Amino acid sequence: MKKGWQLYVLMLLPVLYIVIFKYVPMYGALIAFKNYVPSKGIIGSEWVGLKYFQRFFESYEFWRIMKNTIWLSLYQLLVGFPFPILLALCLNYVKHAFFKKSVQMITYAPHFISVVVMVGIIFQVLDPRTGVVNAILQFLGMEPVNFLSNPGYFSSIYVWSGLWQNVGFSCIIYLAALSSIDPSLHEAAVMDGASKARRMLHIDLPGILPIAVILLILDTGRILDTGFEKVLLMQNPLNLNVSEVIDTYVYKVGLASTAINYSYSTAIGLFKSIISLILLLFVNRLSKKVGQEGLW
Repeated sequence: MKKGWQLYVLMLLPVLYIVIFKYVPMYGALIAFKNYVPSKGIIGSEWVGLKYFQRFFESYEFWRIMKNTIWLSLYQLLVGFPFPILLALCLNYVKHAFFKKSVQMITYAPHFISVVVMVGIIFQVLDPRTGVVNAILQFLGMEPVNFLSNPGYFSSIYVWSGLWQNVGFSCIIYLAALSSIDPSLHEAAVMDGASKARRMLHIDLPGILPIAVILLILDTGRILDTGFEKVLLMQNPLNLNVSEVIDTYVYKVGLASTAINYSYSTAIGLFKSIISLILLLFVNRLSKKVGQEGLW
């Protein structure tokens, strides 16, 4: 430790960040088991056990919210996981440097658009009167569609706009993994007459598989974390039946309602975290069972 004290000093800041902002707030999880009154504090509030968990499970909103959250998360995972891999594989075989860098920049740039601006773009593009999409539909002789008011389109708009915004950023990790593959493997495959598709299948995919499994495990652990801002901004009274998820429901019952209930919203958030942890442990164990690397 004396020889490498500089490294320990550098490590001190992220460790302090984790302790202060990740572990210390866990004390507040006690609110979920108490009838929390701000004037009494966490310790002084009455202990009620699993009352608020039971209230959530018995709520008529429970199954609808869980169904919306799981469906939106699975849809996002099924679409968002393979496309960055496909983009990275394609870019890896592009020989023209200018074209490759241009595609990387074009696909990477939307990641820096804020959520509010992103939703504003969605509203403008899909506007039933002035939107580009409906202008094209009308040009083709079709009737305009109010996409944002139709519950059937909500999940697809949410997921595919998110893919457009983040596919380039996610692709970077796989490009870095592809760059570490031994070039002699490709040279030998070319000498044997292997096509690009065969090289992708037998060299590139096995080379990035450990990274892909790690990212899949992390994505599975966040399967109930659909995100808050974008869903809330895209909600309206007509699509609320399919767009209400755990995060927006917690916000509404915990902060936005007239009768603020900190304990109830904390119990729902804690429930989501416990389920996410169980999924993370399960998928990590499953990956080791099939012979792949896990998080630990």
